[in-house]
Amino acid sequence: MEPEIKIVNVVVSTQIGTDIDLEYAADVLDNAEYEPEQFPGLVCRLSDPKVALLIFRSGKLNCTGAKSKSDAEIAIKKIIAELKEAGMEIIDNPEVSIQNMVATTELGMEPNLDDISTLECTEYEPEQFPGLVYRLSDPKVVVLIFGSGKVVITGLKKIDDAYTAFNKILTTLKELEEEFY
Repeated sequence: MEPEIKIVNVVVSTQIGTDIDLEYAADVLDNAEYEPEQFPGLVCRLSDPKVALLIFRSGKLNCTGAKSKSDAEIAIKKIIAELKEAGMEIIDNPEVSIQNMVATTELGMEPNLDDISTLECTEYEPEQFPGLVYRLSDPKVVVLIFGSGKVVITGLKKIDDAYTAFNKILTTLKELEEEFY
């Protein structure tokens, strides 16, 4: 049975130009904040799709909070259109690449995190953080496993990696269970 894996955050990056005037961009964009003494980029929040865009003077743009790459691309197109309309020199259809995706799912059981922490590539310090950190090398992702059975997979570049990682962990947990019980 395939687990229900839900993408909860997609972070993408692109290049929309060079030498962007962030003060001017902050004036022309709705919901934009630019406070260089606190953060070197302009932060623009959109409500549809619900994302935050970070624009830097170099022309680099990061979009975070999207539920899919296409949502991020829609948001980027909106911002590009607004900046172009304001007379700024902006790249029309920039190449957008996924930097990170975060997915969530459920194990369908309450795991014994102390037992799992005996495995290599795991860290579990419940005084510091309630979840067990499991670093996989193939796919290269980090899986957080919580005592409730909730699982968070981060460092994803594609959704297929979430299924691969989840199935590897389930197989490992079944082997571990046979060893302990």
